[in-house]
Amino acid sequence: MNRPTAPPRTPSRRAPSVGQVIGELLLTAGAILLLYVFYEAIWTNLASGRLQAEATAGLEELWNGAPAPDAADVAGAPIPSPVPTLGQPFARIHLPTLGEDAVYTVVEGVRAEDLRTGPGHYPGTQMPGQPGNTALAGHRNGSGAVFEHLDRLDSCEAIVVETATQWQTYRLLPVEPGGAERLAAARECLTPRQVERVTGGDYAHVVGLHITTPDAVEVIAPVPGAADTGAANTGAAGAATGGAGAGAAPERLLTLTTCHPMYSNAERLIVHAALVETVSKTDGPPAALED
Repeated sequence: MNRPTAPPRTPSRRAPSVGQVIGELLLTAGAILLLYVFYEAIWTNLASGRLQAEATAGLEELWNGAPAPDAADVAGAPIPSPVPTLGQPFARIHLPTLGEDAVYTVVEGVRAEDLRTGPGHYPGTQMPGQPGNTALAGHRNGSGAVFEHLDRLDSCEAIVVETATQWQTYRLLPVEPGGAERLAAARECLTPRQVERVTGGDYAHVVGLHITTPDAVEVIAPVPGAADTGAANTGAAGAATGGAGAGAAPERLLTLTTCHPMYSNAERLIVHAALVETVSKTDGPPAALED
């Protein structure tokens, strides 16, 4: 008579060790991190590249359809751009010391969708060419990373704003906080009046490149750092009393803002530059773009 056989034993499973659990968690975290890096460094850049190309095409169409200005009207004095609608392209910014391809179409607004397209103009700050402060924001990594290398800029380096009719060349204010070094740097590229104002006058506190906190909204005031942070688009006449001290008209400044450090938004990297030259586009690119 056959005896019934006992059912096979199911091997007991050991509980995973602490080291195995930690290893699995690290592998999962690593995979998530790689996906995030891919999204930030590749996917968002590709999407922003398409948006930037569309904005550039729209800007060219806008400029080509505009009536030709009188040559006498664009021969020296900066002409402020008309105030655009949110999301509308209206100018180009050239950063020649950061490479020939560091050229971006600027749109109105600093909403997420605006900054995915390219540098965005802070609504309410002055337009390029107006006395006061034209303020632009841009991403430092991902979404085109248009301001990725702003930290490489130095005293007197050029930033050129291209409008429909003019080239406006700005020069970085001295990055030196004061003393003989600041005076020497200012003399390299600024006008005598500007030298006086940035070394001992109402712009002596404005450094060409510095780090600050996200809530330091005074950096985009008509006179950066001034107590009056109302950056209203006052126009040339109204800006003459815009807080420059002693009734003097504000300088025509350009301020660029981006996140700092890389891959973080804990702080802000700020660049300030002053307008030193304006030429008509009919005369060809300025010297700053041909060096």
